[in-house]
Amino acid sequence: MDFTKLNGIIPAIIQDAATGRVLMLGFMNREALERTRSEGRVTFFSRTKNRLWTKGEESGNFLYVKEILEDCDADTLLIKAIPEGPVCHTGSDTCFRETNRPGTAFLTTLQEVIRKRREEMPEGSYTARLFAQGINKIAQKVGEEAVELVIESKDPDDSRFLEEAADLVYHLMVLLAARGYGIGDVTRILEERHQEKVQK
Repeated sequence: MDFTKLNGIIPAIIQDAATGRVLMLGFMNREALERTRSEGRVTFFSRTKNRLWTKGEESGNFLYVKEILEDCDADTLLIKAIPEGPVCHTGSDTCFRETNRPGTAFLTTLQEVIRKRREEMPEGSYTARLFAQGINKIAQKVGEEAVELVIESKDPDDSRFLEEAADLVYHLMVLLAARGYGIGDVTRILEERHQEKVQK
């Protein structure tokens, strides 16, 4: 990274790794970046206090690093992180007064949970039990949930319909993970199909 342009510091944009929402902007010197990499929690250089400060060191609202990306000029960072509570000192979700809620981006978080269950296989976990039963059982569950969704779609009970839709999506994501894929792989195909249709 080029720390010379701003006299030893670089801007660091913090983005929620799950929702994609921009949370805040801070500055880092070389030491702050090294500590962020080594400890896995975002540490900035405070220009007013002239010292390092780890976000959340007083509030407990840490930013846990998932990925650090350098821009094309090597003078700005994009840090994807998981926030532990509100990010702004005012109590707001972000420093830009935006609400930071998962929405459809929660699927990324769910996918990470499913992946961990497959790796760690914790006792008592329904997801781990599915993985233990094998691909055939998982595929069978996807089929069962699809049938239940079709049945509920014919009834006026919206809550049951949505619950069955959620069950189907969850079991589909487990099946994808069992095959070594994720929801992003499916999204990529949908995007490619969309682009093909747009170009025609």
